[in-house]
Order: sequence, then C-alpha cells, then structure tokens
Amino acid sequence: MNNKTLFFVGLLLAASGVVSPAIALVGGIAYGFTVEHPFRLESHSLARLLLQASVVALGFGMNLQQVVHAGRSGFLYTAVSISCAMLLGLLFGSMFKVAGKSSFLISAGTAICGGSAIAAISPITGADQEEISVSMGTVFLLNSVALLIFPLIGHSLHLSQNQFGLWAALAIHDTSSVVGAAAKYGNQALAIGTTVKLARALWIVPVSLLAAVYMAKVSGARSPNRARVKVPWFIFLFCLAAAASTYLPRFAAQYSTLNHLGKAGLTATLFLIGTSLSRNTLRQVGVRPLLQGVLLWIIVGGASLAAIYWNCISI
Repeated sequence: MNNKTLFFVGLLLAASGVVSPAIALVGGIAYGFTVEHPFRLESHSLARLLLQASVVALGFGMNLQQVVHAGRSGFLYTAVSISCAMLLGLLFGSMFKVAGKSSFLISAGTAICGGSAIAAISPITGADQEEISVSMGTVFLLNSVALLIFPLIGHSLHLSQNQFGLWAALAIHDTSSVVGAAAKYGNQALAIGTTVKLARALWIVPVSLLAAVYMAKVSGARSPNRARVKVPWFIFLFCLAAAASTYLPRFAAQYSTLNHLGKAGLTATLFLIGTSLSRNTLRQVGVRPLLQGVLLWIIVGGASLAAIYWNCISI
C-alpha cells in the first residue's frame, strides 16, 4: 500500500466513526513519523476548514442558554489566565533565548487557542515561515500529548463533567484537541469544553489588535490597520447553530444528524493534525522553544487544574 492510499484509508476510517478521536490522532502521528506525507500543505488547509465546519455542526447539539452561561461565567478567569500566560510565556522565552517572534507566537498559542491564534497573529508580527513552523510544531506536539493524558488525569482525580470540560478549555491549546478530549470524557464535558474554548478563542481579536498596534509602533507605521486581523467567524456560526437547536426544536432529527457529522469531522481533523507531525517537525522545533512551550503549558495546566479541583473557579 503506497503513501497516498494509506493516507486516504486512514482519513476514511477516522471520518467513518469506527475509531475514537484519540486513536485517530495516534494513527495520524504514526503515519507522519513513518512515511513521507504526499499532501502536507493540502492536509493542513483541509484540517483548518474541516475543524471550523465541524465546530459549527457541533453547535446543533448545544443549547444556546448554556453557551451564553458558560461564556459569561468563564469571562473573568479567561481574561486573567490569558494575560498571565502571555506574560509568563514571554518571560520564559527570554530565559531560554527563544527568538522574539517565535516566543510571542508560542505564548499566544498557549494562552488563547493554539494554531488558530498563531495563524491569526503571525501575519501581524511579520513572522517568517520558520518561526511559524517552530510555533505550530510546539503547540501541535503538546496538543497531541494533552489529548491522550487529560482524560486519564481527569478520571484519576474523579473530576466531574463540568470540571473536566472547563479544565480542557483552559489548559489545552487547540479547539480540536479540547473537543476531542472532552468528547472522550462525556457529553456534558463536551458542551462545557466547547463553549468555554470558543469564548476564549474570541480573544484572538483584541490580542491581534494589540499586536498590530505594537508592531506599527515598532516599525514606525502610521496606522495599525495595515495588519489585517482575522476574525474567527465560525464561532458566530456556532452560536447561530446553537440558537437554531434551542429555538427551532422541530428540526431535532436534522440537528442530530449534523451534530453526528460534526463529531465525525472532528475525528478526521485530529487524524489530519497527527499526520502533520514528523521527525522533521521535531528537528525544526528544537529544544529551547519546546522548553518554553512545555514549561508554560505545565504551569497553565497545573494552575487551572488546582483552581478547578479546589472549587476556586467553576461553571
């Protein structure tokens, strides 16, 4: 079986629902590490589009009132945690002598929503392809680890569905991995994790605007509007889907089908993300950016877990 055939077989298995999200991710990583990826660029673009479509489809299984409640409840500690994570990330980047733009992107990816934040902010900072690859590689490696170990930690600590969903949203980088880990834990964890994570992802906009102002000031540009800020429109579509599910219940059968397709699309997305990891990714990342990302992630994950476990924050 050649590389192309193996890739399509793995993708179809992931999309069919035969395998779990965790197995799909592990299978994708195994593919990326053992064979040459024939569709690396196309796979990356497809993963991004499929993730957004899957998140919107998952909205048809949500209740809008729960979405609003989760987003409102999580606003304060989301703001605090993002600010602290950004500051700590930049401090660690300076300590480990990570290049300035890579350090900023890793910090933003950890603080907000992983690859989506890096993709939105990198054009504003003027980061080159190598700096983007280093940042993405660091985040994707940690995402893969989180998807596998978070449910195990949650069960060992007997976290409730709400507690685990909140922890996953605060401590896992990418939306896809949050949804994958939460779905494995339970339906209520999935609802909480998805809504809080998407509310957190909206912070891409103000952080991008601040980055644009800063870069304009540093470069001497007259207007920060030269840097285009990418608005995550799929989040608003997710809210519209939740509104339809809440206020137009007569289409419940169709919503159930769309929600099922969203879960299948998410599993396929995780397979695609896994295939993007390779030995070359590890070489590109290097030791110092990985140290920055791992240390920041451990502190963010540990602090948020402690706060949730001891009921300092809740949904």
